Amino acid sequence: MEDKFARDRQRMVASDLRAKGITDPGVLKVMGRIRREDFVKEPYQLQAYADGPLPIGMGQTISQPYIVALMTQELRLNRHCEVLEIGTGSGYQTAVLSGLAKKVYTIERFAPLSESAQAVLGGLGIDNVEFYIGDGSCGWPDERTFDRIIITAAVPKIPEPLTEQLVEGGLMVAPVGYGGVQELVVCEKRNGKIIERVICDV
Repeated sequence: MEDKFARDRQRMVASDLRAKGITDPGVLKVMGRIRREDFVKEPYQLQAYADGPLPIGMGQTISQPYIVALMTQELRLNRHCEVLEIGTGSGYQTAVLSGLAKKVYTIERFAPLSESAQAVLGGLGIDNVEFYIGDGSCGWPDERTFDRIIITAAVPKIPEPLTEQLVEGGLMVAPVGYGGVQELVVCEKRNGKIIERVICDV
């Protein structure tokens, strides 16, 4: 079974990421290494590398690999970046971020999801992640600022507390919109103002 997952992982990188325009070598390397099946509940593990969302409980889903890769690529991460993630979910996106950034701070409103993600990441030896259970739209609970912010679930608009916690020159990526109509937006903070750029519909 492990061989099957390894083959599926490499197929995902080639067919679902490279072929769709993911070019960042760091993103491709990390996603070719992280075992997505570890973040998926057992009934769905055989579908772990299908390019689609899968249920993870609490009415939430693990995002499709391409969207994880695209959002991560748009963050332009480096090893000096401290990242705030809104919506820990399964912890898969968190794991991808942790492989590219200095540290990840992640907020999840559902305690069971946060606890499950902590267990999985801990089991993988990932130790540069700090978890918090609460309302992500309020930002991290202290005065900290971040080089990058990623919102993993759609929001009607970018919450102001998050723009305040983004450093000057920092980047934020989020799906923005109502209902089934959403756009993937990259925000850059310039001279204290947020400049938005639409990447694609999601």
